[in-house]
Formats: sequence, C-alpha cells, structure tokens
Amino acid sequence: MSRRGGIIYVKADSYQFDVKGQFEYNLGVPKRDPIIGHDGTHGYKEVPQEAYISGEITDSADMDLKNDLLNLTGATITLELANGKVIVLEEAFYSGDGTGQTEEGNITVRFTGITAKEIK
Repeated sequence: MSRRGGIIYVKADSYQFDVKGQFEYNLGVPKRDPIIGHDGTHGYKEVPQEAYISGEITDSADMDLKNDLLNLTGATITLELANGKVIVLEEAFYSGDGTGQTEEGNITVRFTGITAKEIK
C-alpha cells in the first residue's frame, strides 16, 4: 500500500515556506459544462480555469513578507505531495490578500500561474 497524504513542501523558486494544514491545487485545464436543450444534451462548452496552488503557511522571522510573498511575480511555485507527485506553476504570482493571523502566525496563500503541470 502506498502513502497518499501527509508531509508536503511548497517552494517559490528556491524559497521554502513553512506549510500548515490542507493545500489545494488546480492544473487550470478547461472545465466542460453541458449545453442542455429541451430535447436533451446537445454537447458541451469549455470555460477556462485558473491554475493555482492555495493553502496556509506559518510566518517566520526569516521570511520577508513583502518581498518573499506579497510582491511575488514571475515565479515557479512547486507543491511536493506526499505521494511523490509535484505540481508546478510557472510564471506564477501571489494572488492572495496578504492577511496574517497572530495566534499561530498563519497566512493564507494563493499562487496563480500562467501554466501548470503535474510531474510524477
């Protein structure tokens, strides 16, 4: 039986964030929506989706919030999953709101990329 979940890593170029909790990702493949008529399904249309990685990190004394996160553009973001897969966002930028929380140093993050790929 193989490991499916657990320890993950998130990096922006060479900077590794302290990750916390659940992360989510989307490869940005177009979503298909059905076209329905009174006589049944006529086909489908494709609508674009955003390629992204989002989750929560923990702030640290060595992280420059403004430069390492809030002003991040043109970066390669990697999400290394416990099952061995790596999700790669290219030409990515920080698209969160930059709000931090003081109790545990949580910062919700969202990175949006121009393209994404899954490496096995």
